[in-house]
Amino acid sequence: MTIEEVSGETPPSTPPSSTPPPSSSTANAAPLGSSVIPIVNKLQDIFAQLGSQSSIALPQVAVVGSQSSGKSSVLEALVGRDFLPRGNDICTRRPLVLQLVQTKSRSNGGSDDEWGEFLHLPPDTRFYDFSEIRREIEAETNRLAGENKGVADKQIRLKISSPNVLDITLVDLPGITKVPVGDQPTDIEARIRTMILSYIKSATCLILAVTPANTDLANSDALQIASIVDPDGHRTIGVITKLDIMDRGTDARKLLLGNVVPLRLGYVGVVNRCQEDILLNRTVKEALVAEEKFFRSRPVYHGLTDRLGIPQLAKKLNQILVQHIKVLLPDLKSRISNALVATAKEHQSYGEITESRAGQGALLLNFLSKYCEAYSSLLDGKSEEMSTSELSGGARIHYIFQSIFVKSLEEVDPCEDLTDDDIRTAIQNATGPRSALFVPDVPFEVLVRRQISRLLDPSLQCARFIFDELIKISHRCMMNELQRFPVLRKRMDEVIGDFLREGLEPSEAMIGDIIDMEMDYINTSHPNFIGGTKAVEVAMQQVKSSRIPHPVARPKDTVEPDRTSSSASQVKPRTFLGRQANGIVTDQGVVSADAEKAAPAANANDTRWGIPSIFRGGDTRAVTKDSLLNKPFSEAVEDMSHNLSMIYLKEPPAVLRPSETHSEQEAVEIQITKLLLKSYYDIVRKNIEDSVPKAIMHFLVNHTKRELHNVFIKKLYRENLFEEMLQEPDEIAVKRKRTQETLHVLQQAYRTLDELPLEADSVSAGMSKHQELLTSSKYSTSSSYSASPSTTRRSRRGGDQHQNGYGF
Repeated sequence: MTIEEVSGETPPSTPPSSTPPPSSSTANAAPLGSSVIPIVNKLQDIFAQLGSQSSIALPQVAVVGSQSSGKSSVLEALVGRDFLPRGNDICTRRPLVLQLVQTKSRSNGGSDDEWGEFLHLPPDTRFYDFSEIRREIEAETNRLAGENKGVADKQIRLKISSPNVLDITLVDLPGITKVPVGDQPTDIEARIRTMILSYIKSATCLILAVTPANTDLANSDALQIASIVDPDGHRTIGVITKLDIMDRGTDARKLLLGNVVPLRLGYVGVVNRCQEDILLNRTVKEALVAEEKFFRSRPVYHGLTDRLGIPQLAKKLNQILVQHIKVLLPDLKSRISNALVATAKEHQSYGEITESRAGQGALLLNFLSKYCEAYSSLLDGKSEEMSTSELSGGARIHYIFQSIFVKSLEEVDPCEDLTDDDIRTAIQNATGPRSALFVPDVPFEVLVRRQISRLLDPSLQCARFIFDELIKISHRCMMNELQRFPVLRKRMDEVIGDFLREGLEPSEAMIGDIIDMEMDYINTSHPNFIGGTKAVEVAMQQVKSSRIPHPVARPKDTVEPDRTSSSASQVKPRTFLGRQANGIVTDQGVVSADAEKAAPAANANDTRWGIPSIFRGGDTRAVTKDSLLNKPFSEAVEDMSHNLSMIYLKEPPAVLRPSETHSEQEAVEIQITKLLLKSYYDIVRKNIEDSVPKAIMHFLVNHTKRELHNVFIKKLYRENLFEEMLQEPDEIAVKRKRTQETLHVLQQAYRTLDELPLEADSVSAGMSKHQELLTSSKYSTSSSYSASPSTTRRSRRGGDQHQNGYGF
């Protein structure tokens, strides 16, 4: 049984008695896969122009196996001719993409010629001598991989056209080897495995796993590497070679039935030519006849006719590949379409080359105008590329104003860094060397100016935030077209950066002026200001509500209750209008004003000693007076002189602090100052929250939006700068050329796929007719290698059981 017989052709070497001519119906039947496989072959040739740059995985069959497993013999048997390098060492050293194309025979109006074509040679170069094909493969392999057993991963593409083949595309990969020889690197096994995995990892690739029958199938290198990417065996076809050299008493029936290592697509057993056959120049056709005799003479293989022989392997590969392609074509067309759109967009971003000054000027003006439009659109929220996942453009500026700047100012307490002692000290310092009758307004103004000055830093920081956001917006406006002009992009960045900094300066100056204006004039007549009267009323209520009554032990020298009450009654009417002298705390001790209240009253008229009452208590002076009156005059004078010499003034301390305790009057004054401070600070804060964003928007944001185009024209639109700014780097020219080639290839591929819908119906019709041909012909599966009608029936049932997965 030969390839010619499967395809409906009469082999010239077979006697007429054993090879009846095909019927007219079978002769006119369309070859199986005549619609889809040629299209995929054409796509492979198209994408081969891109080499390794192609990202489109096409349907194909990869042949994997260990070294000397019989891969080359299987491929030559499928073609029917000797054309591959042979030898004892590694033969396949570069991936060989083998496209088998069935042509019309002479009986069908064609020619019986067979020829091969290499993609790396001119299109019209044909090899009719298959020994020349072998020499060209060896020469091309040596060109990249060297002559001493080296391996390379660049493909060799060979198309063989013949009326004696079925449409199949296979990739012959280097055999898995263990020990490096010649110029092979020490990690040759790992490199070959990596190369094989790069082909078979794609789901579009069918795997033809070749294993010799004289090795343990469970230890097969081909099945082991196939199981890595196809663990369920859904796209792996097993081939058991060299069935004729198995040990006596053993057979491959269980292997072919899938009882050892099951595969969904099953196994096919073949008999290869041995080295002696090759040395004796036995042809492939003679080897196929010998293979047929071998299977006929082995009863153990009866009933497995659909799993035996090169013709069955050819038919199986053809059928599976056709169905595999039909399943993948819709997705393939979609992927090519998406790649075409993406590549066209990328190619458009690189633009066209413009050399004239007028063209360069127009191109530059177009870039500047588009950039300014994109800048304004982002600020105004009208950009076509508006994000739905995050705030961008003008929305971020609004967020900075309201959620960062305003919110931060509102969270500030104007009195958070002022203690009651600070306020009391400020009030006392404002009175100068005398005791004030009223609460002075100077402490309020000093403190409120200090709090207003704190608003300057966050206001300037807000302007800096907006500046940074505008810089980010300017970067987002850079179109893809500007990638090809790095000098222009850099100059535009510099211009807009300088322009924004120029807008930042008046913004910061205006913010400083706003703060200065608020500090220079404290407007206590503002309608929202609480005022003195209201502040006194509120302060009195807060002080009274904060007092908690508790028993106090009376000291020995406590003033009489009636005197205390009368003193308190004198204080209350002049709470805000008048005040008393207070004691102070020094580093050396406390001089208490309360302790000296009684002394001036008791000795108001006793000034004969000329001693200020604040240095001695009233009790000491009374004792001294009595003792002098009771003594003689001379003794009294002597004692007085002695006492006068004992009075010394204490030096004032370096640091004076208010006493730790304060009176009710002081508490009221402190509370009044806080109320006034908070009230006026709130007024200023609202003014700042309103004025600062307005200043930033006027001097920085809107100014740049209005004047950016004019600044670009002034700074960049100069004829003497055109050539410098529109100069492309070499890599851009390379990318433009590459994307142009890719775009051309994808356009070719898309047009090629457009041919498919016109033939979709004929594909199914052709498959049906061919299945009819294969089941009715004398050389079909049911009659090959059969010894009796019962064997034929078992063969058909076995074939039907195998029709699953891909529908065969």
